[in-house]
Amino acid sequence: MAGTRQGKQPPKTGRARRPRDSLSREAILEAAETIALRDGLGGLTFQAIGAELDAHPTSVYRYFRDKDELFLELVDGLRARSYGGTVSPTDDWRADLWTISQRVREHYVRYASFAQEMVMRTTRRPVEFSNVEFTLDALHRAGLEPAEAVVVQRALGNFVRSVASLEAAFQALDPEVRKRDELAWQVEYRHLDPEQYPAIAAHADLLPSLSSPVAFDTGLEMMLDAIELRAERSRRRREGIGEGVEQSGDEAGPAAE
Repeated sequence: MAGTRQGKQPPKTGRARRPRDSLSREAILEAAETIALRDGLGGLTFQAIGAELDAHPTSVYRYFRDKDELFLELVDGLRARSYGGTVSPTDDWRADLWTISQRVREHYVRYASFAQEMVMRTTRRPVEFSNVEFTLDALHRAGLEPAEAVVVQRALGNFVRSVASLEAAFQALDPEVRKRDELAWQVEYRHLDPEQYPAIAAHADLLPSLSSPVAFDTGLEMMLDAIELRAERSRRRREGIGEGVEQSGDEAGPAAE
C-alpha cells in the first residue's frame, strides 16, 4: 500500500513552459503590446512578458537589452502600424503636413492609455527618421531656408504631439471623470454670472466639447498659415538680395556682407 502511494506522481498543474528557442522579437513585442494596452506601461515588465508567453523572464534578454530598448522598439512598431509608409509627398506641401499631422494625432488617441509615455521619447528608429524626413522635405518645398526649416519642424512636431497627447490623456480618464468634465463645458459654463464673466456668457453656446478635434484642427491650420507667411518672407528676402546684386558690382559687395 505504501509502495503504491510512493509510486504515484503528483498531478501536473499550469501550462508547460515554452521552449527557450521558440521565442522571437516579434512574439515578445506582440506580448508587450498586449500587456501595455491591458495594464499600462507600469505593468510592462520582463516578468509579465514571461508570464504572457509561458517563458522564463530572463529569456527576453536574449532579444532586448532592457525594458527601455523594448519600449522604444514597441513604440516604433506601433507608429509603423499607424502611419508608417502610408503618406507620400505630393505637389502640395501644405496638404502633406496636414495629412501627416492628422495621422500622428490619430496614433496617440489610438494608444491613449500610454500616449503620455510615448510623446516624450526619441526612438531613433526607421519610422521616426521617415517622419522627420517627410516633414523637412515638405518645409523645403514650402520655401523655408534650411536654418529656419529645422526649427519650424521641431515647433510643428511639438505642437502636434503635445495637443494629440492631451486629447489622448482626456480619452484615457475614468469614464465618469471624463463625463463630468464634458458636462462642465456644456452646463456649468452656460450658467455662469454674465456680469462676472461677460465674455464666457457671450460665447457659452459656442464652446466646443473637450473631445472635439476642432481645437487640434484649428491650431494646425494656424501653424500652417504661419509657415506659409514665413516662407513668403524668406522668398522676399532672397529676391531682395538678388535685386541688390544686379544693381552694380560696387553696391553688391557691402550688401552681400
